Order: sequence, then C-alpha cells, then structure tokens
Amino acid sequence: MALRGGYITILWPVPCFWGIVLTKSVAGQRLKILYLTTDAYGGYGGVALYNRDVIESLCVDEAVAEVVCIPRVVFSDIGALPPKLNHDLAGTGGAAAWIRTVIRHVSSTKFDLIYCGHMNLAPVAWLAARLSGTPWALCLYGIDAWEKNASARRKFFASRADRIISLSRVTLRRFLSWCPVEESRCVVLPNAIHLETFGVAPRDPALEARYGLAGKKVILTFGRLDPAEQYKGFDEIIELLPKLRESRPDIAYLIAGSGKDADRLKAKAAALGLADHVIFTGMVDEAEKADTYRLADVYAMPSRGEGFGFVLLEAMACGVPAIASNQDGGQEAVRDGLIGQVVDPADLDAITAAITKVIDQPKEIPEGLHHFAFPAFRERLQIVIHGLVARAAG
Repeated sequence: MALRGGYITILWPVPCFWGIVLTKSVAGQRLKILYLTTDAYGGYGGVALYNRDVIESLCVDEAVAEVVCIPRVVFSDIGALPPKLNHDLAGTGGAAAWIRTVIRHVSSTKFDLIYCGHMNLAPVAWLAARLSGTPWALCLYGIDAWEKNASARRKFFASRADRIISLSRVTLRRFLSWCPVEESRCVVLPNAIHLETFGVAPRDPALEARYGLAGKKVILTFGRLDPAEQYKGFDEIIELLPKLRESRPDIAYLIAGSGKDADRLKAKAAALGLADHVIFTGMVDEAEKADTYRLADVYAMPSRGEGFGFVLLEAMACGVPAIASNQDGGQEAVRDGLIGQVVDPADLDAITAAITKVIDQPKEIPEGLHHFAFPAFRERLQIVIHGLVARAAG
C-alpha cells in the first residue's frame, strides 16, 4: 500500500493481463467527466444499458461534481436522469453537430477525464484529450473490438487511450491480438445486474396466453434479429428442436426480439415443421422484460459473437437456468460454469443434453450472481476511474 498525491493505492492480485490497480480518493477532489457515447438515455440494447450503468455509478460518486454526456443518437423517451448529469442533446443532429458539441465543451470546461463509450468515437475522444490535456478511457463491448484486420487508423486511435475498459476477458484478448496496447493499461469490467428489478415469480397469465405457452416447457433466447449478426444461437436451437421434441413434445422455443432476420428464421422453423412451436415476440417492452424471462424454463444462448452476454444475467436474475457458449463472452456471464452451463455452440448434442438437464429444475437465483450486482459494479468502476485520474495527476 502506498500514498501518492492524496490517494491510497492498493495492488490487487488478479490474473495476468486483467490486473487492476485499485485506487480510492481521499483528497476530496471534485471531478468533472466528459462522457462521449453513441447512446445511453433514450437508447436501447446492451451498449446503451452499460452506458447508463457507468453514468449512474459516476453520478453517485462523492468525488464527482459533474458528468457531461454527449450522445450521438436518442431513439426513445429519455426518462429520469441522475443528479449531476448534464445530458447535452445538441450533438444528436448528425456527426458534424456532435463533433462541434464535443469541442464546445472541451473549449469551455476543464475536465479531469474523458470517457469514450464506443470504439467508433475514439478519434474524437483522442482529439479532445489532445486539445485539453485530459486523460481518456475507451470502452470495448464485443465484436466492435474483435476484428483481426483492423485498419492502421483504428489501431492508432485505440492504442492512444490511457485506459482500456473491456466487458470481458475474451474481448480484451481479441483486442490485444491486433492493437498494440500494454496489458497494464487494460481492465475488465463486466456488466452489472440490477437484481431488485427482477426476481423469481410465477408466469404472467396474460403473456402466457399471448404466446400460447400454457402447459409448455419453454426455451428462451433474447436478442436482436439482425441478418448481419447471425451468431446469437437462434439457428442452433431451431435445428435441435425436432430431436428434442421427440422425447419432450411439450417444448416450445420463444425468440424474444425484433429485426430483419425474423422472416428467415420463421421460414427455417416452418421448413422443419416447427411453425407452431417457435414463437416470435417481436420487440419486448422494457416493462414486460422480466415477465418475459419468467415464461422460460431454460435460457439457452449458444452464441459465437457475444462480448459478454448480459441477457444471461437477466435470465438468471429471474431464476431461469442459463446455458452459455464457450466461444465468446457468454461463458464469463455464467462465471465459467459456476452459475450456469457452458457448451460448444457447434455441438447440438451437447446443447440438447444441457437443456434436458435443467429444464425441469425449480426456479432459483444462483448465489454467485451477486458478483455482478450493481453495487459491486459501481465500486469497481469508481476504483478504475479514481486510479486513472490519480495517475494523470502525477
């Protein structure tokens, strides 16, 4: 333990490349943070959710005076904003408007940190950091950081971040395989789960009736149905369903999400004689999300491109047994098999066996899920942010 510049520094023994220097402010410094992001409040999907959790963690930090968030886009109602947040929408009018808004804030305010919420925004974050002499952090989610043939431009900007924050070990490993960044500048900070918004409960009768699931054993997968992202595991579950139904004719497959790939998946299900057994919910309203998970007896996502697999946490938070992939970040969401099963997405027999093993289990929240609870996430993030600011201050 050492005291430097009013900060206590503690070295935490964790595995190799994702070692973390834990730092807690004791100097009473009031930090101003510039937060650059694609979307957060008024956004949807995993990236927006992660950004909201980061922002809320910063806004409850006593060492933070203000967070200025400049989103690129807003898709829906923004809702309530946390205290200390200046949510500037002036940049949502297009790329040029967004860049002008960033420069305006950097020119008028002395920030202690710039947080870049997406790889695609790294060039502007780097420029803002250079103009202001401010340290900056870059967040990696998943396939945005996996590319093996990244351009020299992409490598340049990503490698200039003072801190790389990755949602998973697998994403960080793949990023480091093409980007020249010292491992000491990297940290893994997985998604948070707000356990209080989920919990075990009976099926909602209205939802059960809407999807025709009465008396059914339900396999569920949540995800965007994007033709360019056919890695969620929808195809694999549809393909194994005929064999699974030979011994369990009461099984149905619920696909929750919307997108242009829905027609292809529906046609595939129909070709296998499963038109009545594969149900598509379309876009799920946030207010119905937890009850949609509670319809399931098993959550299965034999995916190949998940940066982490936050939906696995949500399913387990509703007491639904989870099956993840050993080929992406999903295995980290189930803590490498500690709180859920891990399978090879190419092995349909293994997926079938995993489903059969847990589909009749009573619903319960795995004890180890608390590792991802929001209070733990908040503490880890604050430690990373304080450490970066402390090192920049010398």
